[in-house]
Amino acid sequence: TIVRMAQPFSLRYMLVDGQGNFGSIDGDSAAAMRYTEIRLAKIAHELMADLEKETVDFVDNYDGTEKIPDVMPTKIPNLLVNGSSGIA
Repeated sequence: TIVRMAQPFSLRYMLVDGQGNFGSIDGDSAAAMRYTEIRLAKIAHELMADLEKETVDFVDNYDGTEKIPDVMPTKIPNLLVNGSSGIA
């Protein structure tokens, strides 16, 4: 999933900035994850900018050590911008 999110030929707006080999449009595979690095792209920060403004409820994570958002609100629906495929 991270590899696809870092490929400029897979998404219209990449959600992560990647450093390393993430494959090519010709079908070359990506490098092992230990040879790659990522960070959130500027658009991803913008999409999630209002999360800290107490706009959603937070719930405990799987083991109760952290609070995570119940839903992930964004300024624009990523599905409309980048599309989707699959059964889910």
